[in-house]
Amino acid sequence: MKYSVKWGQKYSNVDLESIPVEKLSASIGEQLGAIEEIVDLSHKYKDIYIVEVKSAIKHPDSDKLSLCQIDDNRIVKDVKRNKAGLVQIVCGAPNVKEGMKAVWLPPGSTVPSSFDSEPFVLSSRELRGEVSHGMLASPKELDLSDEHQGILEVHIKSKYAQPGGLFADAYNLKDVIIDLENKMFTHRPDCFGMLGVARELAGINNLKFISPDWYTQTDVSIPSGFSSKLNIPTQVPRFVVQVIKGIQIKDSNPEIQSLLTRVGNKPINNIVDLTNYYMQLTGQPTHAFDYDKVAKLCSGEVSIFPRMAKDGEELTLLNGKTIQLTAKDIVIATDKQAIALGGVMGGKDTEVDNNTKNIIVECANFNMYTIRRTSMHHGLFTDAVTRFNKGQSTLQNAVVLAKLSKDIVEAAGGKIAEGYDSNPAMSADHWPAVKVDVNLINSRLGSDIPAGEMAKLLSNVEFKVDINEKTIAVAAPFWRTDIEIAEDVVEEIGRLYGYDKLPVDLPSRQIQPVSKNTEVEFNNRLRKILSSAGANEILTYSFVSEKLLVNCGQDPKEAYHLSNALSPELQCYRLTLTPSLLSKVNTNIRAGHDKFVIFEIGKTHLKAHGVNNEGLPGELEMFSLVFSANDNTTDKNSGAAYYQAKKYLDYIATKLGLVLRYEQLTEKPEYEVTKPYDWKRSALVSDHHSGTFLGMVGEYTASVRRNLKLPVNTAGFEVNYQSLMEVASRVATYQPLEKYPGTSKDITFDVNADTKHGEIRGFVEHITEELSASEGLIFTVIDLDIYQKPNSKHKSTTLRIEMSHPDKTLTTQQANKISDKIADFVNTSLAK
Repeated sequence: MKYSVKWGQKYSNVDLESIPVEKLSASIGEQLGAIEEIVDLSHKYKDIYIVEVKSAIKHPDSDKLSLCQIDDNRIVKDVKRNKAGLVQIVCGAPNVKEGMKAVWLPPGSTVPSSFDSEPFVLSSRELRGEVSHGMLASPKELDLSDEHQGILEVHIKSKYAQPGGLFADAYNLKDVIIDLENKMFTHRPDCFGMLGVARELAGINNLKFISPDWYTQTDVSIPSGFSSKLNIPTQVPRFVVQVIKGIQIKDSNPEIQSLLTRVGNKPINNIVDLTNYYMQLTGQPTHAFDYDKVAKLCSGEVSIFPRMAKDGEELTLLNGKTIQLTAKDIVIATDKQAIALGGVMGGKDTEVDNNTKNIIVECANFNMYTIRRTSMHHGLFTDAVTRFNKGQSTLQNAVVLAKLSKDIVEAAGGKIAEGYDSNPAMSADHWPAVKVDVNLINSRLGSDIPAGEMAKLLSNVEFKVDINEKTIAVAAPFWRTDIEIAEDVVEEIGRLYGYDKLPVDLPSRQIQPVSKNTEVEFNNRLRKILSSAGANEILTYSFVSEKLLVNCGQDPKEAYHLSNALSPELQCYRLTLTPSLLSKVNTNIRAGHDKFVIFEIGKTHLKAHGVNNEGLPGELEMFSLVFSANDNTTDKNSGAAYYQAKKYLDYIATKLGLVLRYEQLTEKPEYEVTKPYDWKRSALVSDHHSGTFLGMVGEYTASVRRNLKLPVNTAGFEVNYQSLMEVASRVATYQPLEKYPGTSKDITFDVNADTKHGEIRGFVEHITEELSASEGLIFTVIDLDIYQKPNSKHKSTTLRIEMSHPDKTLTTQQANKISDKIADFVNTSLAK
């Protein structure tokens, strides 16, 4: 948002120009918003003068050049003059003539239009044998407009518009442009207009601002009689139009052209320039249609109205681009076709041009979310979009349109005809009052501001404030759509008062420590366990592409989709964490990491989870890990990838004091969390003691490995984080150190090849639990080895049994006896 101090001053009752720029910029940075740039235009128009052309004769050696003598009242020194004190200029403009007033750029001055790029400094030079001391400038060279067919003819009435007067004084160009960062005003649509910023500058400098009468009047009405309708009030809360007939299209006056150019708008003609002028002034975009062109696009009587576009409908915009509309776009249309993209850009077919005699001026309010979505979809980012997607007030439409229409008649002639207002009962007034306790305000700010001073700060920016004992009732003006609750008032008072003036004392706090957050504590504990095991934590987006879900065997239809995704790669909420982790495996392999473990703790969203109390997608906290080793470097003795992933899960369980149960799958499951896994080489995981289901561990399907270019030796697990935390919280994690040394025995079971490892381990865990209960022994069971000769119907499974006793040292004989009991029990159980 570019703010012109001169422009703002034109509509301000306080003298903002008297405040030094340094002080103004400092207060803006502290109390209003960040400044991107400050441009002092007085440097741009330095040493440029108003002159009178005393004579203009044909150049003796050119048909298109004129030899002029100009009078500058002898202001400029060190320039050659004739006996009458006149300066010679060679001019190629067709409109140069004797007696006219023009703008002279003397030798040594810089052409304003080149000031911001590559400054072009003039000098005295010879043209076709005649010396020209500088030049007479066109509006384009003066950076007032794009007009360059002739030099600027000075017609304005000003004491400075005399020979020798400074051009910057005559045209009010000693201005300062403050470029404010748009992000600071996301919630402040009023600050996208000169009026709004001028009001804020007065407020933060403790000066009372009074808006122009035409902006705050409450009895504005738009003439009726124009055929229109509003059938989409949720998308277009208000739609107002005014017909003006008998206008004359011409260039705007130089002042309006100059003001628009200063803030980045290109002057077009008097009608378009005035719509842009009031957009920059009030923050309310408007648009003018050629009435007669609209009439040709209507079946019967002339009528325009807002509606939702039709899928595939085409519209050619003012920039010449033809777009295909969607049913989510708002358009302004006749009964036959769309003629403008609502809130974004007008259409080429109804453009105001030099032949326009009658116009329809539209001033509407649009749903800011729809405008933002339309802008993003079509790649159209206009001044109108910048303002409409901030949520303009519906109460200013009629006010702005009435004033604009009046100025159009003054500038272009014509007369105001029929009009339409979808909500004529709306009037520019204040919002309902918000009551706030004075003590609440001071406690939030850490201040001691009296109620009277609070009222003064707010009334300076045109709030209505009533003081009632210890409370104040604050009614925001209609343009302050951001004031809704007490905290908004607290923030407003603090900002206007100045946060730098607030006490810097630390707030008082109790020294009693707060209770620990169990989830944060468990999260940190889990991370430390995995870090000690050599795993690496990664953090990925909660959004993934449809392609990744399909590559992992999951159904994109089960995922929530974003309607305004930043990119196609981030269009779906992820169903589980596993796809996010697997997408990083190949990248790390190619980066030279031959063997690694990655994990993530994060949220997932599945339609099956339903929605929460706020109507938002339900969240499920999950914990996932992936082990991967490059096929070229995999240790042949390391075993199947399944056991590598299981080893990490068992390690976590041991550290958490849990015993896990692994259940073989007998059929392919249909849960989204299980789909990336090869169910024949995977297992369901649950807590051994409570039976709580936790998740799944295993290797991935061949299609997943192929789609994501994963090594064969890749496996992982995904478990429900909340369930894992709950079962871990039931376990007493403290165990005293063992006083007596333990021992271990490796037991190898020779079994049929189709005997499941989990079955053997389950029997071992069962007998060790019984021995622990009956004899007080402490056991740890560790998977050691599985060996099977090629084509053999038998295999050897070896487990290591670590055992100890809290009250004594086990002898070799006792250890052998215990291991024999374990082996006998397992063999007997397997034989059944």
